[in-house]
Amino acid sequence: MDRTQFRRIALALTAAGVLALGWFTAPSRASEEAFIIPPPAADIAPAEGLKTFVLAGGCFWGVQGVYQHTKGVTNAVSGYAGGKASTANYEAIGRGTTGHAEAVQITYDPKQVTLGRLLQIYFSVVHDPTQLNRQGPDTGTQYRSTIFTSDPAERKLVQDYIAQLNGAKVYKKSIATTLEPLQGFYAAEDYHQDYLTRHPNQPYIVFNDLPKIESLKKIFAENYREKPALVRAAKASN
Repeated sequence: MDRTQFRRIALALTAAGVLALGWFTAPSRASEEAFIIPPPAADIAPAEGLKTFVLAGGCFWGVQGVYQHTKGVTNAVSGYAGGKASTANYEAIGRGTTGHAEAVQITYDPKQVTLGRLLQIYFSVVHDPTQLNRQGPDTGTQYRSTIFTSDPAERKLVQDYIAQLNGAKVYKKSIATTLEPLQGFYAAEDYHQDYLTRHPNQPYIVFNDLPKIESLKKIFAENYREKPALVRAAKASN
C-alpha cells in the first residue's frame, strides 16, 4: 500500500472514529525538512482591509494548519482550485484528472503580515517547492505546487520571488511551483476543515504536518501564534 492509499484509509477510519495512535507507529521525523530562505527582495505595501490569496502545496491539511497558526491570518479554508465547480469534491479530485489542486484560501490582514512573508513561509515551511506533482507521500497533479493569482501585482511578486530564490540557488533543484489564474475557489467538505487541529494524533498528521507547525514556530517565531484561527470559529462569528 502506498502512502496516498494509506492517507485515504486513515481519513475514512478517522471519520468513523476508530483510528487510534497505537494502530500505526509513525517515524520519529518528518519526510520533509524546512528550508531557511531569504524574504522577497520587494514586497507589496500594506493596504487597508483584509486580503485573500489562494495557494496549493500538497495535502491541504498541513497547508491550512500552518497558516492557521500564522499571525495576521484571520481565516484559512481548505478547498479546491484549478478545475470546474462540478468536480470540486474530494472523491473526484483524487483521480487526478479534474485539473483541481488541493488548495487553501488565506484571508489575512496585510497590516499584520505581508504577502511576501506569507510566501516566504510557503516556500520555507509549508512544502518542498522543488517537487513536481507530488508532496511527500502524495502523488498526482492534485498535490502540485502552485499559486493562483488574480492580481497583476501579486503575480509579479510571486514571479520575482521564484526568480530570486532560483538565482540564489537556495534549493538543490529548481522550483517547480507554477502560477495559474484564479478562476474559482471551492471550499472542501466540512470534515476536511481544521483537520490538523481536530486530529493531532492521526499518524499522517503526526509524521507529515505537525513538524511544519514546529518549523513555523522555530523559524518564524515572530509570526507564530499558539491558538489557531479555525474555520468553525470564523463561521460562528459570521
